[in-house]
Amino acid sequence: MKPGTVSTLALAALLGASALNHVRNPTFYYPVVPPVLCTDRDGRLGVMTRHGWVVASAVPEVLAMAGLLLPGTRRAAAGATALMFTGFAAGHISALRRAFGPGGTPARRLLHAVRLPLQLPLVAWAWSVRRP
Repeated sequence: MKPGTVSTLALAALLGASALNHVRNPTFYYPVVPPVLCTDRDGRLGVMTRHGWVVASAVPEVLAMAGLLLPGTRRAAAGATALMFTGFAAGHISALRRAFGPGGTPARRLLHAVRLPLQLPLVAWAWSVRRP
């Protein structure tokens, strides 16, 4: 098996596991959803609850996983996955800001200080599997 194939399969597995975790353990992801987007947080742009956003965010992860597994869509799916990870950074920045705000805790500060920088290698990884 080629190293690129292993990397692609590993990324697809990570996306699948993450999507499953969004459904099985949605509260873990609640802090990443900006309150402004949540109807249950009086967000001025709210169209869904935090729970709805978290569960809905599993859908693009499943689609990205499927696209990576199909050779004909791998290149496009890898680019879309890199964009998705880039977009998720906004939620991580929002969570980090709140963690360092008045209601933040040391545990939340550490968690979000670690999660945000992880987006960069995820973006690079997704971009790297664009090559056959």
